[in-house]
Amino acid sequence: MPEAKVNNGGRPVYIVDGARTPQLKAKGAPGPFPAADLAVGAGRPLLLRQPFEPDAFDEVILGCVMPGPDEANIARLVALRLGCGQRTPAWTVQRNCASGMQALDCAFHDIAAGRAELVLAGGVESMSRAPVLLNDAMVTWLGQWSAARGFGARAKTLGKLRPAYFAPVIGLLRGLTDPLVGLNMGQTAENLAHRFNISRETMDAFALESHRRLAAAQDEKRLGEIEILYDSAGKVYAEDDGLRRDGDMTKLAKLKPVFDKKFGKVTAANSAQITDGAALLILASAEAVKKYQLPVLGRLVDSQWAGVDPAQMGLGPANAMAPLLRRGGFEVNDIDYWEINEAFATQVLAVLAALKDEIYSREELGWDHAVGEIPHERLNVDGGGVSLGHPVGASGARIVLHLLHVLQQRGGRRGIASLCIGGGQGGAMLVEREA
Repeated sequence: MPEAKVNNGGRPVYIVDGARTPQLKAKGAPGPFPAADLAVGAGRPLLLRQPFEPDAFDEVILGCVMPGPDEANIARLVALRLGCGQRTPAWTVQRNCASGMQALDCAFHDIAAGRAELVLAGGVESMSRAPVLLNDAMVTWLGQWSAARGFGARAKTLGKLRPAYFAPVIGLLRGLTDPLVGLNMGQTAENLAHRFNISRETMDAFALESHRRLAAAQDEKRLGEIEILYDSAGKVYAEDDGLRRDGDMTKLAKLKPVFDKKFGKVTAANSAQITDGAALLILASAEAVKKYQLPVLGRLVDSQWAGVDPAQMGLGPANAMAPLLRRGGFEVNDIDYWEINEAFATQVLAVLAALKDEIYSREELGWDHAVGEIPHERLNVDGGGVSLGHPVGASGARIVLHLLHVLQQRGGRRGIASLCIGGGQGGAMLVEREA
């Protein structure tokens, strides 16, 4: 195998440890944990097992798309609750589905440039608690009501109130819709199914396999990065709860399409689940590793971001991973394991189809041959978003953390984690396990 080179323009960057919460499926009501509680739930046991104090961090960076009203700059809130101290700066990033990966990338470059030695980074999302907003008409009326003085003015303002003003704006639905192309994420997945001629049966089989793999990972206790959560009533949350062990192709075939009810193929079962979760990682320079005698999960070698047509946003991983491979001088077979976030079964299948397609590789990626075919047995080996969910602010951090565990457990050397991003982007990271 060719040796991976550091492509961040500076010092090597190591991931020394990490933890995540169980990913909890949204069930029609606010989940048991606000986003900040999820992040603290992942971070507290992670920091307790470190040989340094929490205030040793140079900064804390978290990705989050939809923080609650009491969670402005949620990274700072979490940092203080974790005991990182008033002097440790903290900031929050937002790159839609890749916000957690963006946080890692920011930490990566700060350490590489010598601006930091030790950084806590990751992502969090409580999608079940996504804001429900008032529409503009209601906000305007409330302003008038607040300004009204005296009984007469109040009565006149009250007479202007209309039932339509009470119609809520569902933040989650609006957030999952691209305002420029007017398509929700499921509709963009339907576009990919049409473009690459991906059948409903193929999507459902992929979804079923995602659940099968997650079940095997749980049964064989291969998800050691999960930290148990306890709610205020003492209820225990120990594992991802979106797993469906009783699924089969016959059951999946009975489900109706969600996003294109007449002609579509994308269903709730072959789409990522709406979930709550957090994932935090500790990144360190070689100097910090030596100073604190830290174990090393792996090295973060390189990262890449790409833009694509928002109407086909799911292809983002192909456009991010291809230049990452080229810059490192790698072919597909040089990568031992892959994590591609499962926003939709058809989205991952489309990425795989694009990478092995000579025309797409030449016209869209600038290669003179097909990038290559990613082996199914080396991709998402313990399931993915379809089976364990996609808390948008956290997923980018989760897949990097889990990829490092996969490399460790299976004796792999090198891996790539990637995900598509609403709005038409893709992100990818190359990690390498120390020999």
